[in-house]
Amino acid sequence: MNSGAWETGPLEGLGERPWLVLGGGGLKGLAHVGAHQALAEAGVAPAGVVGTSIGALVGACFAAGMGWKELAPLAFALRRGDIARINRRVLLINGIRQESLLLAEPLRAYIRAVLPVRDWDDLRIPFQVNAVDLETGDTVWFGTGADTSVSLEDALYASAALPVFYPPVEVGGRILVDGGVEFTLGLGRAAELGATGLVAVDVGSGKRSHPQRVREQGLIALHQRVFSIMSWRKRADLVEHWTEPPLLYVRPRLDGIGTFDFDRTRYFLEEGYRATRAALMEGLRSRT
Repeated sequence: MNSGAWETGPLEGLGERPWLVLGGGGLKGLAHVGAHQALAEAGVAPAGVVGTSIGALVGACFAAGMGWKELAPLAFALRRGDIARINRRVLLINGIRQESLLLAEPLRAYIRAVLPVRDWDDLRIPFQVNAVDLETGDTVWFGTGADTSVSLEDALYASAALPVFYPPVEVGGRILVDGGVEFTLGLGRAAELGATGLVAVDVGSGKRSHPQRVREQGLIALHQRVFSIMSWRKRADLVEHWTEPPLLYVRPRLDGIGTFDFDRTRYFLEEGYRATRAALMEGLRSRT
């Protein structure tokens, strides 16, 4: 990634307690690392982080004191087998009744390997992560000022347990799945936690895609495309009608890229950096 110091300090409109909101989007979430570089160069130091799915894992690393310099090498080293190993029972034993296409343990092991801390109390700044309760349909929040009875690892896995791909997890008597099922971008949560400004990095799929390619990839790709359309509409409405606190909205160019595209790491990081610099130059979006 290219880099260069900014001539000005942090944007005053973000206030004294800007929070970083990191959305879900599979491997596209590596763009969060590039975004962090641009923010650091601009002198924007988040007072807290709200993360969903891949945004939860990257956000936990930020909250633990890691920066883009530490995370970029990990991003380039990430391989498919590290987090995406096929559940062979899907192929061999009545696959349609299996919980997921992929196994849970590789992702859990990766979370443990990447995180520099193990407990909520070890985080340096406030951090919250969401998952969705399969029974009630409610969003459950974990972290600073919320439920910390669940381990950090369990909370991060639950937030990333994308239905069909990863199995749900039973935590604290609840069966949980990916937080993006309801809120892919936790703007409202960060506002509730006292943020004076928000920097939101949205790496979810956009409105448009490649229908023929999706059809060729089969039922899982079709399911994921439908899920993406519903998520996009909710995020678009949220951002369009956002008022306060002031919002710096970052939308990298990631449309048409798959959830598990392991061949685009450099692009993800560079695009996250480019999009964040562009948003910082354009300034804050604030409606009163």
